[in-house]
Amino acid sequence: MLSRACTKASQVSFRRSLVTEAAPGQPARLTKTVKPHISTAIVLNRSPILTRSATPFETAYYSYQARIRRALHNPFPYDFYFKQGTLIETRFNIEERKREKLAFGPGFLEKEDISEEKRQANIAAVEQLAQQEGEGEELVPRTHPADSSGDVRSLDRQGKRNLYLLLHTVEDGAEKWRFPQGDVEKGQFLHQAAQKNLFAECKDEMDTWIVGKTPIGVYKSPQTEASPEPITPKCVTFFFKAHIMAGQVKPAKDNIKDFAWLTKEEVETRVDKHYWDGIKDILSDY
Repeated sequence: MLSRACTKASQVSFRRSLVTEAAPGQPARLTKTVKPHISTAIVLNRSPILTRSATPFETAYYSYQARIRRALHNPFPYDFYFKQGTLIETRFNIEERKREKLAFGPGFLEKEDISEEKRQANIAAVEQLAQQEGEGEELVPRTHPADSSGDVRSLDRQGKRNLYLLLHTVEDGAEKWRFPQGDVEKGQFLHQAAQKNLFAECKDEMDTWIVGKTPIGVYKSPQTEASPEPITPKCVTFFFKAHIMAGQVKPAKDNIKDFAWLTKEEVETRVDKHYWDGIKDILSDY
């Protein structure tokens, strides 16, 4: 009898622990579980198209290593490769003196045993030879006109940096910058929905490639103070990385006001702080 009484008392205590006590003056209410609203977004990346400029430390290091290699290497047997007295030999000697001057300074060079007129004649002959062979052409500048004009729509700007596509949209009466995104239909894979939503907002006149089927990040939108009924579901966005090889964005929806190709630092200045905290670790610093 005592064992049955103890068992019954423990069952009553367990059932009471499941009951949520209501606050004074408020009726008890069960919490309803709501499924989150899932969407996908594309982090569309234009990779660097120019090599990165060396830092002052890297420049000093490579110059130091070049001086060491030049000081320790065996003399180049130019008399084996160039016929004595030819214009090709003269060009090699002039270029070699320039390399020696760049590596060790002007005080390292020995004085030439030719007259100034002969030296100027040799330089003129070498320049004429270079023009005949198509050398000496001007290189394209590393700064594109889009950088000078501030055209953030151009894919040619900031050639040394990674650029990311941001859309300027109007949603619920508020303007915001975000990545291309959209909802996920029932039975649809996330990476397929991401590709579909990219074309739905930016059209399919771009040659793009999604890196993988696995998201690179997730963002949960902040919850606003809504009324108790109905319960607002959480908005969860999965990010997928993609590259653009050719083409350009053409906004396909009325709520898209503008677009821009931006670096990581420029993205931070356009999106809100909560959105930035969710995406900053998936963007490249270079």
